[in-house]
Amino acid sequence: MKTQDTKNTYDRREFMRSSLSSLIAISGLSSIAYSKTQPSNPNILFVFADQLRNHSMGYMQQEPVITPNFDRTSRQGQYFTNAISNCPICTPFRAMLMTGRYPLTTKMTANSMPGLKQELSVDEICIAEVLKRAGYSTGYIGKWHLDSPSCNRSDDPKDGAIDWDAWTQPGPRRQGFDFWHAYNTNNEHFNPHYWENSPKKQCFGKWSPKHETDVAIDFIQKAKNDKPFALFLSWNPPHPPYVAPKEYVDLYEGKELPLRKNAQSRKWQKNYYGAVTSIDAEFGRLMTFLDSSGLSENTIVVFTSDHGEMMGSHGYNQKTVFYEESINIPLMIRWPGKIKPKRNEMIFNAFDFMPTLLGLIGLQIPETVEGTDYSSTLLGKDLAEPDSAFIAHYPAPGKDEYIDIKQPCWWAENGKVLSEKGYDYKKWGYRGVRTKRYTYVVDRMPISANENFSFKVSALKLKQIRQLDDCKGDASYRIQRYLFDNKKDPFQLNPKVVNDIKDDLIAVELESKLKKWLEKMNDQFPLI
Repeated sequence: MKTQDTKNTYDRREFMRSSLSSLIAISGLSSIAYSKTQPSNPNILFVFADQLRNHSMGYMQQEPVITPNFDRTSRQGQYFTNAISNCPICTPFRAMLMTGRYPLTTKMTANSMPGLKQELSVDEICIAEVLKRAGYSTGYIGKWHLDSPSCNRSDDPKDGAIDWDAWTQPGPRRQGFDFWHAYNTNNEHFNPHYWENSPKKQCFGKWSPKHETDVAIDFIQKAKNDKPFALFLSWNPPHPPYVAPKEYVDLYEGKELPLRKNAQSRKWQKNYYGAVTSIDAEFGRLMTFLDSSGLSENTIVVFTSDHGEMMGSHGYNQKTVFYEESINIPLMIRWPGKIKPKRNEMIFNAFDFMPTLLGLIGLQIPETVEGTDYSSTLLGKDLAEPDSAFIAHYPAPGKDEYIDIKQPCWWAENGKVLSEKGYDYKKWGYRGVRTKRYTYVVDRMPISANENFSFKVSALKLKQIRQLDDCKGDASYRIQRYLFDNKKDPFQLNPKVVNDIKDDLIAVELESKLKKWLEKMNDQFPLI
């Protein structure tokens, strides 16, 4: 559906027609013929961007973003309108994707960063390990963000990594991936660097999605003919800094780009849209390659994102908050002849990726997995689906998660201050549920006696909380409940503040769902 704001209406088809010829010339899409023997088990190509919201996919008809290749694939497979990033930040999502387990279970509740012990344990059973044991050639390309930064281990790391970055050494820390062309995290989109099997950093002066797509196509070409492949490709854009190649940004110059009804700024709009269009072009190259090589019929293709981007909506940039622009992510699954193309409105949680993928190819799901296998639903064999998604933000980890280093990230530094004041990260932040129609949130934040409580308290920066010197542990918490009717209020401009759930039957039902999720996750978040 198009936006309901009549001031923001536009003819997207005309906009597309005026831009597609330029896009085709830029992307250089062409048909390349390859021959390859089909393995018995289906291949897996799992592609995900960073910080791409569902609203910026052209087929969603929400924003004037040029995405012809995503649009085409949405018609060839199933595209989801209610895929949710349960903990909308990089590391927790990636841990859920790899393990099929909840953030509190893996202890991956915050980003891996300088000064913080947040890295995926080698004891976790990850999807690549299961696939490798089943005979798959496994590969990972791009942003990993599941390791502790090298600076947490040494003041002068041999891999030369700085800030949040790290070389993931061959062995257990690669969690079952044999081919490796990746980095932990950095945002040098125009001059990316990667590590493979040595600590020597390799630099490439290309737009990172283009380079990574080149490597992905090469990996698939070299995969053994008698083995299926499982390739995970993680593009960093449109993650900040909001940049893109000029030719893609220029596609939006001189165009009417209406704001979302809940947004106040268009500062980075053209660059963000340009970055989305650029990864669409790279996705088109991948699909053209699969089609031309005869691999499409036997390859399960998934495209998604680790979380969304506020891009000025409700006055925020970036993520972590409970609004739709932050939690609602794109999801497309294509498997010709097996998965029937359609618009799929079922709720999809991030921890369901691993069991569902393994279910699609008929592999046994490890007992450690906490997510649910919805492969039968995707294949049209039953109608089972979840009634809600769980959403959460854990603003700081526990007191034992901090590392003394020379230059800790400000987030870790301020979290440590909070921990020293007695705050228990498991008891604050927000928890909530997202159904097909409603978003229900319980927001529990530390406040000082002289602070004016407001709707935006859940998004306070931690450095602001550092100033709450009169707060002492759990005694300084404040709880507020919000109920959004996303059908009547799609831009979430008029939340109902629920002072007493007994006065609202919908709130009673959603609070019950939330309690079940908290029990399932062993989350001790207080609701009182």
